[in-house]
Amino acid sequence: MPAEPRLSPMPRDWQRALAVVAHPDDLEYGAAAAIAEWTTAGRQVSYLLVTRGEAGIDGLAPAECAAVRETEQRAGAALVGVHTVEFLDRHHDGVIEAGPALRRDLAAAIRRHRPELLVTLNHHDTWGGVQWNSADHRVVGRAVLDAAGDAGNRWIFPELAGDRGLAPWNGVRWVAVAGSPHPTHAAEVGPGIDRAVDSLAAHSTYIKGLGGSHQDPRAYARSFIEQTLRNGGERYRGRPATLFQLFPR
Repeated sequence: MPAEPRLSPMPRDWQRALAVVAHPDDLEYGAAAAIAEWTTAGRQVSYLLVTRGEAGIDGLAPAECAAVRETEQRAGAALVGVHTVEFLDRHHDGVIEAGPALRRDLAAAIRRHRPELLVTLNHHDTWGGVQWNSADHRVVGRAVLDAAGDAGNRWIFPELAGDRGLAPWNGVRWVAVAGSPHPTHAAEVGPGIDRAVDSLAAHSTYIKGLGGSHQDPRAYARSFIEQTLRNGGERYRGRPATLFQLFPR
């Protein structure tokens, strides 16, 4: 078998990032450990959620579920130093549609936040070839990759500048895809691990919905996060790491 490609360290010469994912908790399954390290270092990270995850808990009606999951997302984000958390209102959990409407909303957010780094979740068909990825993850991840270019082109969605005063932003330098089965870069994590565990555990209602009411959210979060980061480290330098597939712009 050919040798696995060597992973490179994530870039550090940036100040602003925008993380865009489909659901509350998408960032907490690994990426939040790197985000905690970045905010501690003084970098600014904001979150944009395409939905409120309203279809994510079988025992809760969508309206109630959306309120719970928004609250848990804001709490989890604050634990890793993220205090700007926004939600889109025109897209629905489980049935996010690919197309210009989504790209327009994401391009508008990129123009408003003016990030150098975009972060999103695995847009590929599978998780490592063994588990099918959800439609929402695939659609949103690809839309983020497209919107990075849309945000800088004044002739795509010209109404953003004309009606909303959002000038084109060509400053996105990279799009980093967390959870990709094809990682190219790694961010070593240390103190951010405990904060990432706390951040995932903040989604307690959702975690209990996954494993039943007796599942302990903190034990679940620690087991998942530590295993994920340990696996990342084994592919990098032997120390815990969050892996990303990095697309330069």
